[in-house]
Amino acid sequence: MPDHVPGRLAMLAPDTAYRFLGHPRHSHSTPHLIYVVTGSATIDVGGEHVALGAQEAVWLAPNIPHAARYSPGSLVLGPMLSPSTLPPEPVHRLGSIPALTAVMTALVGVAPSTTEQIAVFRSAIDDVLGRVSGPYFALPTPRHPIAAAVAEQAPISTESLDLLAARHGASARHIQRLFVAETGIGFRQWRVRARLNIAINRLRAGASVRRAAHAAGYETASGLKKALHREGGLHIEDVQNPR
Repeated sequence: MPDHVPGRLAMLAPDTAYRFLGHPRHSHSTPHLIYVVTGSATIDVGGEHVALGAQEAVWLAPNIPHAARYSPGSLVLGPMLSPSTLPPEPVHRLGSIPALTAVMTALVGVAPSTTEQIAVFRSAIDDVLGRVSGPYFALPTPRHPIAAAVAEQAPISTESLDLLAARHGASARHIQRLFVAETGIGFRQWRVRARLNIAINRLRAGASVRRAAHAAGYETASGLKKALHREGGLHIEDVQNPR
């Protein structure tokens, strides 16, 4: 069968056979990306089976044991990243990101072999991952201890500012003044943006719109969509396919 040919060909170069066949459990001392060029892969990591399709990837922190199985005819790349290019969570799934696909396609074509060539591609991958891993909305945390405590609870709590402030022995008006003075925006907008950052991170990691909405405290997917457009002029497609 034609779909078994890549596996047989891979055995001609055992050092690279893992790109076609998969590999047993192991770990790396530096951050690591597993990217599916074509076909599909199942990554066993953290007690879960992470399924990846073509042009999808999983971003692993250092020293995370993992194993991989590839469907026949697949090609999977596993570039090492710079030590500082750490994922936002130990196992961070990435959806299809056009900018990453462009770099990885070039990687296949160039097949870098020298230290200098590898460094250029590593830097390009680091740059793409750096742009998609940080929070979309830059949100300074209030310095005042009470306001900082409210900020920590606000994104995941459904309570009003009155209740959050009262829990810390403060008035809503006082907390509101602190947020404006120390973050540049009012509490309500700060909370909305903090929740949207949660949703955007989930969407970037491949979560459905419904799951991302619930993780960020929105009852419906439409509520999340409206908030994204109102606050950032964003559509779901802009988040799922960053450029």
